[in-house]
Amino acid sequence: MTIQTRRERERAQREQQIVAAARELAETEGWEAVTTRRLAAEIEYSQPVLYSHFKGKTAIMTAVAVQGFEELADEVRVARIAAHGTREAVAAVATAYTGFARKRPALYDAMFTHAVDLPFARPDTPVHLRNGFDEILQAVQPLAADDDPGILAETFWASLHGLAMLERSGRLPADLHGARLDLLISRFAPAAT
Repeated sequence: MTIQTRRERERAQREQQIVAAARELAETEGWEAVTTRRLAAEIEYSQPVLYSHFKGKTAIMTAVAVQGFEELADEVRVARIAAHGTREAVAAVATAYTGFARKRPALYDAMFTHAVDLPFARPDTPVHLRNGFDEILQAVQPLAADDDPGILAETFWASLHGLAMLERSGRLPADLHGARLDLLISRFAPAAT
Protein backbone atom coordinates (compact mmCIF):
# COMPACT_ATOMS: atom_id res chain seq x y z
CA MET A 1 0.00 0.00 0.00
CA THR A 2 1.35 3.38 -0.96
CA ILE A 3 1.29 6.45 1.22
CA GLN A 4 -1.09 8.09 -1.27
CA THR A 5 -3.53 5.15 -1.05
CA ARG A 6 -3.47 5.30 2.74
CA ARG A 7 -4.10 9.06 2.72
CA GLU A 8 -7.02 8.66 0.32
CA ARG A 9 -8.51 5.93 2.50
CA GLU A 10 -8.08 8.06 5.64
CA ARG A 11 -9.65 11.04 3.88
CA ALA A 12 -12.66 8.96 2.84
CA GLN A 13 -12.99 7.66 6.39
CA ARG A 14 -12.95 11.22 7.80
CA GLU A 15 -15.61 12.29 5.30
CA GLN A 16 -17.78 9.36 6.31
CA GLN A 17 -17.21 10.22 9.98
CA ILE A 18 -18.35 13.81 9.33
CA VAL A 19 -21.46 12.66 7.47
CA ALA A 20 -22.31 10.09 10.15
CA ALA A 21 -21.91 12.68 12.91
CA ALA A 22 -24.13 15.15 11.01
CA ARG A 23 -26.82 12.51 10.53
CA GLU A 24 -26.78 11.49 14.17
CA LEU A 25 -26.84 15.06 15.42
CA ALA A 26 -29.65 16.02 13.03
CA GLU A 27 -31.77 13.03 14.02
CA THR A 28 -31.34 13.68 17.74
CA GLU A 29 -31.38 17.50 17.86
CA GLY A 30 -32.50 18.72 14.42
CA TRP A 31 -30.60 20.32 11.55
CA GLU A 32 -30.38 23.61 13.45
CA ALA A 33 -27.93 21.92 15.84
CA VAL A 34 -25.65 20.84 12.98
CA THR A 35 -22.95 23.47 12.69
CA THR A 36 -19.40 23.12 11.46
CA ARG A 37 -18.15 24.07 14.92
CA ARG A 38 -20.30 21.42 16.58
CA LEU A 39 -19.34 18.77 14.02
CA ALA A 40 -15.66 19.55 14.42
CA ALA A 41 -16.02 19.01 18.16
CA GLU A 42 -18.04 15.80 17.64
CA ILE A 43 -15.46 14.20 15.36
CA GLU A 44 -12.51 15.66 17.29
CA TYR A 45 -10.94 17.45 14.35
CA SER A 46 -10.45 21.16 13.80
CA GLN A 47 -12.85 23.20 11.70
CA PRO A 48 -10.17 23.67 9.00
CA VAL A 49 -9.98 19.88 8.65
CA LEU A 50 -13.76 19.75 8.28
CA TYR A 51 -13.62 22.52 5.66
CA SER A 52 -10.93 20.60 3.77
CA HIS A 53 -13.63 17.96 3.16
CA PHE A 54 -16.79 20.06 2.79
CA LYS A 55 -17.38 23.72 1.92
CA GLY A 56 -19.90 24.07 4.71
CA LYS A 57 -23.15 22.80 6.18
CA THR A 58 -24.97 22.69 2.84
CA ALA A 59 -22.27 20.45 1.36
CA ILE A 60 -22.48 18.16 4.38
CA MET A 61 -26.27 18.06 4.12
CA THR A 62 -25.92 17.22 0.42
CA ALA A 63 -23.67 14.26 1.29
CA VAL A 64 -26.23 13.14 3.88
CA ALA A 65 -29.01 13.45 1.28
CA VAL A 66 -27.07 11.32 -1.21
CA GLN A 67 -26.78 8.56 1.40
CA GLY A 68 -30.49 8.90 2.08
CA PHE A 69 -31.41 8.53 -1.57
CA GLU A 70 -29.34 5.36 -1.78
CA GLU A 71 -30.94 3.94 1.37
CA LEU A 72 -34.47 4.87 0.30
CA ALA A 73 -33.99 3.27 -3.12
CA ASP A 74 -32.70 0.08 -1.48
CA GLU A 75 -35.62 -0.14 0.94
CA VAL A 76 -38.24 0.56 -1.73
CA ARG A 77 -36.58 -1.93 -4.13
CA VAL A 78 -36.58 -4.70 -1.53
CA ALA A 79 -40.26 -4.04 -0.77
CA ARG A 80 -41.28 -3.92 -4.44
CA ILE A 81 -39.40 -7.09 -5.38
CA ALA A 82 -40.87 -9.03 -2.45
CA ALA A 83 -44.42 -8.15 -3.53
CA HIS A 84 -46.53 -10.44 -5.70
CA GLY A 85 -48.66 -8.57 -8.21
CA THR A 86 -49.12 -4.95 -9.16
CA ARG A 87 -51.41 -3.92 -6.29
CA GLU A 88 -49.11 -5.53 -3.74
CA ALA A 89 -46.09 -3.82 -5.30
CA VAL A 90 -47.80 -0.42 -5.12
CA ALA A 91 -48.76 -1.08 -1.49
CA ALA A 92 -45.26 -2.29 -0.60
CA VAL A 93 -43.64 0.77 -2.18
CA ALA A 94 -46.07 3.10 -0.40
CA THR A 95 -45.47 1.44 2.95
CA ALA A 96 -41.68 1.38 2.54
CA TYR A 97 -41.55 5.01 1.39
CA THR A 98 -43.70 6.45 4.16
CA GLY A 99 -42.03 4.19 6.73
CA PHE A 100 -38.64 5.55 5.68
CA ALA A 101 -39.88 9.13 6.07
CA ARG A 102 -41.34 8.38 9.51
CA LYS A 103 -38.26 6.54 10.86
CA ARG A 104 -35.69 9.07 9.64
CA PRO A 105 -37.24 12.54 9.65
CA ALA A 106 -33.98 14.52 9.61
CA LEU A 107 -32.56 12.41 6.80
CA TYR A 108 -35.82 12.79 4.87
CA ASP A 109 -35.65 16.55 5.39
CA ALA A 110 -32.11 16.67 3.99
CA MET A 111 -33.36 14.79 0.95
CA PHE A 112 -36.59 16.66 0.27
CA THR A 113 -37.11 19.86 2.25
CA HIS A 114 -33.72 21.54 2.69
CA ALA A 115 -31.81 23.18 -0.14
CA VAL A 116 -29.08 20.82 -1.29
CA ASP A 117 -26.78 21.05 -4.28
CA LEU A 118 -28.23 18.18 -6.32
CA PRO A 119 -29.86 18.31 -9.77
CA PHE A 120 -33.38 16.82 -9.73
CA ALA A 121 -35.58 15.88 -12.69
CA ARG A 122 -32.94 16.73 -15.28
CA PRO A 123 -30.96 14.66 -17.74
CA ASP A 124 -27.85 15.09 -15.58
CA THR A 125 -29.53 13.82 -12.41
CA PRO A 126 -27.13 11.31 -10.82
CA VAL A 127 -28.17 7.67 -10.86
CA HIS A 128 -28.36 7.42 -7.05
CA LEU A 129 -31.09 10.07 -7.10
CA ARG A 130 -32.98 8.37 -9.92
CA ASN A 131 -33.01 4.90 -8.41
CA GLY A 132 -35.74 5.53 -5.83
CA PHE A 133 -37.95 7.22 -8.39
CA ASP A 134 -37.34 4.34 -10.79
CA GLU A 135 -38.60 1.91 -8.15
CA ILE A 136 -41.82 3.92 -7.82
CA LEU A 137 -42.08 4.03 -11.62
CA GLN A 138 -41.69 0.25 -11.89
CA ALA A 139 -44.45 -0.27 -9.32
CA VAL A 140 -47.03 1.99 -11.01
CA GLN A 141 -46.05 1.53 -14.66
CA PRO A 142 -48.40 -1.45 -15.20
CA LEU A 143 -51.27 0.84 -14.16
CA ALA A 144 -50.46 3.62 -16.62
CA ALA A 145 -52.75 2.53 -19.49
CA ASP A 146 -52.99 5.73 -21.59
CA ASP A 147 -51.34 7.90 -18.95
CA ASP A 148 -47.69 8.89 -19.09
CA PRO A 149 -45.97 6.44 -16.69
CA GLY A 150 -43.50 9.09 -15.50
CA ILE A 151 -46.25 11.54 -14.61
CA LEU A 152 -48.20 8.77 -12.89
CA ALA A 153 -45.11 7.90 -10.83
CA GLU A 154 -44.55 11.58 -9.99
CA THR A 155 -48.16 11.89 -8.84
CA PHE A 156 -47.94 8.78 -6.67
CA TRP A 157 -44.62 9.96 -5.21
CA ALA A 158 -46.07 13.43 -4.52
CA SER A 159 -49.00 11.80 -2.72
CA LEU A 160 -46.67 9.74 -0.54
CA HIS A 161 -44.50 12.77 0.20
CA GLY A 162 -47.55 14.86 1.07
CA LEU A 163 -48.86 12.22 3.46
CA ALA A 164 -45.47 11.86 5.11
CA MET A 165 -45.01 15.58 5.62
CA LEU A 166 -48.59 16.41 6.66
CA GLU A 167 -48.72 13.57 9.17
CA ARG A 168 -45.33 14.43 10.63
CA SER A 169 -46.28 18.07 11.07
CA GLY A 170 -49.48 17.09 12.85
CA ARG A 171 -51.69 18.58 10.15
CA LEU A 172 -53.12 15.10 9.54
CA PRO A 173 -53.62 12.72 12.47
CA ALA A 174 -50.92 10.03 12.32
CA ASP A 175 -53.29 7.35 13.64
CA LEU A 176 -55.14 7.38 10.29
CA HIS A 177 -51.97 6.70 8.27
CA GLY A 178 -53.01 3.16 7.37
CA ALA A 179 -56.47 4.26 6.21
CA ARG A 180 -54.94 6.97 4.02
CA LEU A 181 -52.47 4.55 2.46
CA ASP A 182 -55.26 2.03 1.81
CA LEU A 183 -57.34 4.70 0.09
CA LEU A 184 -54.42 5.94 -1.99
CA ILE A 185 -53.48 2.42 -3.04
CA SER A 186 -57.07 1.56 -3.95
CA ARG A 187 -57.24 4.63 -6.21
CA PHE A 188 -53.95 3.86 -7.94
CA ALA A 189 -54.31 0.07 -7.99
CA PRO A 190 -57.92 -1.12 -7.69
CA ALA A 191 -58.37 -4.59 -6.19
CA ALA A 192 -58.75 -6.22 -9.65
CA THR A 193 -55.10 -5.40 -10.57
